[in-house]
Amino acid sequence: MSDKNPRRGFYILPNLFTTASLFAGFYAIVQAMNGNFEHAPIAIFVAIILDGLDGRVARWTHTESDFGAEYDSLSDMVSFGLAPALVMYEWALSGLGKIGWLAAFLYAACAGLRLARFNTQHGHADPRFFQGLPSPSGAALVAGLVWAMHDYGVPGREISFLALAFTVFGALAMVSNFRYFSIKQLDLRGRVSFVAVLAMVLVFVLISSNPPQVLFLAFLAYALSGPLLAAARLVARSRHRRRHPRAK
Repeated sequence: MSDKNPRRGFYILPNLFTTASLFAGFYAIVQAMNGNFEHAPIAIFVAIILDGLDGRVARWTHTESDFGAEYDSLSDMVSFGLAPALVMYEWALSGLGKIGWLAAFLYAACAGLRLARFNTQHGHADPRFFQGLPSPSGAALVAGLVWAMHDYGVPGREISFLALAFTVFGALAMVSNFRYFSIKQLDLRGRVSFVAVLAMVLVFVLISSNPPQVLFLAFLAYALSGPLLAAARLVARSRHRRRHPRAK
């Protein structure tokens, strides 16, 4: 007699990476609550790396599933929504009173909206670009500021308004319509030139020289690339209209 309701299992390997990413985000929150702002931002960057691996592992091993996609999204909300918001709040925003926790909530809410929009647009949007700043990049921007300033010995309370500005900027960038280049289109299994290999080596050397500052500046540049590219397109369009006033 056949089983009309077969038991459905779950793939272990990709979900292990997702669980590890979730653990890293939760660990960042715990460390921030304990005032350990050296380990908290590092844990968020670890979560970013693990989040980038789980999807690739699932595709490479042909273990993609609807369960894995939903679990990954929920994990991202913790690691890239709640964790950066709470780390920033504990580090710099708690001294600002209501404005501080509202800014932290704004970041968490925008991260959730960004993830929901990505899930609904998946498979329909241009794969070369992201609409809005990706939530891992937003988390790296916020955590990178904490990590870099802590490395310099700057207390968060002394730059609370700068931290507030970064938090709000990261939140609004995630829900904006700015286009950001997607690195997911990189083919890691394909052949590359010697120059590309040399460039990767130089990137590793540069990051190793000073991880907090280099990573923060890199993700800051990426976060600013969306508005700058939009401004460049507007300028180019305005020049085209002046040169061709009758063109539609």
